[in-house]
Amino acid sequence: MFSSQDIKALLRKALAAAIAAVLGFVLLSALLIGGFVMLLEAATLALAPWVGDAGAYGITGGFCLLLLGIFFFRMFHGPASKSKSSSEGDKEEGPSPLNAFSKLITKHPWEAVLVAFALGITEQSDPRMRQMLIQSGLAFLKVGNAMDDGESDGESGMSQASNDESADAAPPS
Repeated sequence: MFSSQDIKALLRKALAAAIAAVLGFVLLSALLIGGFVMLLEAATLALAPWVGDAGAYGITGGFCLLLLGIFFFRMFHGPASKSKSSSEGDKEEGPSPLNAFSKLITKHPWEAVLVAFALGITEQSDPRMRQMLIQSGLAFLKVGNAMDDGESDGESGMSQASNDESADAAPPS
């Protein structure tokens, strides 16, 4: 398979990429904060002739507090709720595959991440492996749904999924 040197080289490259990403994030954050500070100084200098130094600092400080207030309000109160007309429209359309997948992803986010990661890695390789991953992911979600519903028979979904897999894996005769 892989030699120890190949694995070490791969780990070094991955670590270097992670460090570069963190440093890039820090640099971009510093530039963003520095740019915002410079914009506030420019606004203060532009307002000073009309309202004086104290008034200019008060206006820019009030603007900053307003932005912070909006940020924390949105953070603690969540996203804006949908209007009644749009929610009623969704009910009239009926269930679609996209809605079903979005509900599955919101109910089981970590499983969805793992399935997406596995599919991303195997997308360019064996199609049988990809099909097996999709089936096992769906079986895993079925078992999770059965456990959420309070059913104690969680193995029925797994045995059905394994039967489906063995039927798909059997060579054509």
